[in-house]
Amino acid sequence: MQYHHHIILGVFFLGFLCPAIADDMPNWNEQTLTGDWGGARNQLYRQGVDIGITHISDLLSDVAGGIKRGSAWEGHTEARITMDMDKMLGMDATTIYIQYNSDLGAKFNRDYAGGFFRVDNNEVTENTGQFFDAWIQKNFFHNILSLKAGLYPIDSEFYVTDTTHIFMQPTYGMSNEFAQAGKNGPPIFPYGTPAVRVKLTSPGNSFYVLGALTNGMPGNPNSHDGTQIIIDGSLKVMEFGYTPQPVEPEEVNKAQEQAERFNKTAVGFWRFSSRFDDLVDVDAAGNPVRRRSQGAYFLSEHSLYLEPGHPGQGLAGFFRIGFASADINRADWTSSAGLRYHGLIPGRDDDIAGLAVTINHTSDKFRVKNNAESRETDFELTYSAQIKPWLELQPDLQFIIHPNMKPGVNNAWVMGLRTEVTF
Repeated sequence: MQYHHHIILGVFFLGFLCPAIADDMPNWNEQTLTGDWGGARNQLYRQGVDIGITHISDLLSDVAGGIKRGSAWEGHTEARITMDMDKMLGMDATTIYIQYNSDLGAKFNRDYAGGFFRVDNNEVTENTGQFFDAWIQKNFFHNILSLKAGLYPIDSEFYVTDTTHIFMQPTYGMSNEFAQAGKNGPPIFPYGTPAVRVKLTSPGNSFYVLGALTNGMPGNPNSHDGTQIIIDGSLKVMEFGYTPQPVEPEEVNKAQEQAERFNKTAVGFWRFSSRFDDLVDVDAAGNPVRRRSQGAYFLSEHSLYLEPGHPGQGLAGFFRIGFASADINRADWTSSAGLRYHGLIPGRDDDIAGLAVTINHTSDKFRVKNNAESRETDFELTYSAQIKPWLELQPDLQFIIHPNMKPGVNNAWVMGLRTEVTF
């Protein structure tokens, strides 16, 4: 089943047919490279259509260890359309979102670094373009209940920590122990899949319950070209979160209200309906025993320090740990921790520095069967410099101990430079 690319063109024409409604406008000329498009962006925005285009280029170099030394380029481009259906058609608290991705470049981790689950969150198995999101969301009871349905990636809402977005390693999006699971992985980048998601939020937004039922095999394991949907089993995911909101005195100033705060604790559980081959155990007929693929995770992130007089700047930290079925997976648990500082260098208030470490623990059965190392440990030091509101440059340094848990492979040093442009 293929999605037709001309759906995006239809959105543009639909936007112009809808009545204009005044709203606060983003400053396109300041925040994007291409500006307001001669007034077209403002016109569309008033009518409920918000268009975004971003390109990311990554230059990576294995300077020591890993599979072999060498350098490569990887690129990711995404086009996003958000439609406010209340403005467009009078459908209250209803949103449609579509995102199309194009991914190109070398396979740096596969050919050079050799890590367990990539060193760059833009690396894909095969260069292609495809729809990542295409869903409709309807909120009820002043946003206490939210329903979403369509083409959906779970890493947009599940297992999410905002403090980790700065890092280039993909484990700081969807953690490696969950990302390895399933016939073609769970529905995470680069694959969305048909799904239904429900979210309940307490009044005051302090607690939430998030659940999703998705197709059990996103994409097509035999072909990565374009958007493909093959229905094969299901994946159930549930997350319970606590996000207490700060209580401020009435006289708090505007800057303090806009402080960058992180305060989230959550636990999650997941299970595939399909069963998978045990790594070692066989039945009486000599066939692999079939096992459940399931897991659980815990995450916590918090602001640790807010700079006086500059509440948008300061130090935050995170901790995450997740478990996956040890009988069928290479890694039975993964744990990450780290720090990020917004505005570390005086005069560079919009820059963000980050330091993180991840341990990928090898399951006993995989270790014995493959004579593997007991774990792979990954370090990442990164710094995102906001050169212009629409331009970020991000130098990155990674150190990988026991890449892919393979004995005899030297520890890898990887240097990278990310360039992100918002059009």
